Amino acid sequence: MRLVIANCTVDYSGRLDAHLSEAVRLIMVKADGCISIHADGGAYKPLNWMNAPNSIHESTDDDDELTWLVTNDKNEKLTIKLHEIISDFSQDMGIDPGLQKDGVEAHLQELLAANVDKISDGMVLVRREYPTDIGPVDLLCRDDKGEAVAIEIKRRGEIDGVEQLSRYLDYLNRDGNLRPVSGIFAAQEIKPQARVLAEDRGIKCLLLDYDELRGIESDELKLF
Repeated sequence: MRLVIANCTVDYSGRLDAHLSEAVRLIMVKADGCISIHADGGAYKPLNWMNAPNSIHESTDDDDELTWLVTNDKNEKLTIKLHEIISDFSQDMGIDPGLQKDGVEAHLQELLAANVDKISDGMVLVRREYPTDIGPVDLLCRDDKGEAVAIEIKRRGEIDGVEQLSRYLDYLNRDGNLRPVSGIFAAQEIKPQARVLAEDRGIKCLLLDYDELRGIESDELKLF
């Protein structure tokens, strides 16, 4: 990564023509050749940019002013004249491991298991990953009447998740020590088709608010 703060002018030609008059800006050059020009404002969006792969050629004119000519195979051209360089910093940032998304199903299961009382008053957890011969049920609980409730948790609720919970319910209701077992399909987002199928099979749908489960003030969980 190379970060240059400079008083510069910028001209772009390609899909259209654009010009940035002389001003102090941040020029960011990434290791893959992506280049972007930023003002001190406007959040993350650059004033102008060219995605990699690019070729960058530096030259100096008779007045010792540095010019960068950035080109690519799409016939785009970015000409940056650096009238005064204020800062020029480079750093090898190595290989980035990538974004690890928050709120994956395992973490949602852990959070909901610790807060089953938020689903309904009096509900208690029997076991996480309740074992069956066809796979583990995410959460097995008892409601305030002592009746068993199987909960399937997804980040995105789709039809296959409802089908999975339906199989668990069919299996659990064969156990005389558990039946009747009702079902709750819990997810951060539930697709309309999945909701229709769940309701048709007598399964309740629960929208999970990840922030609320982590103790951040938000709307209450909504059980439909």
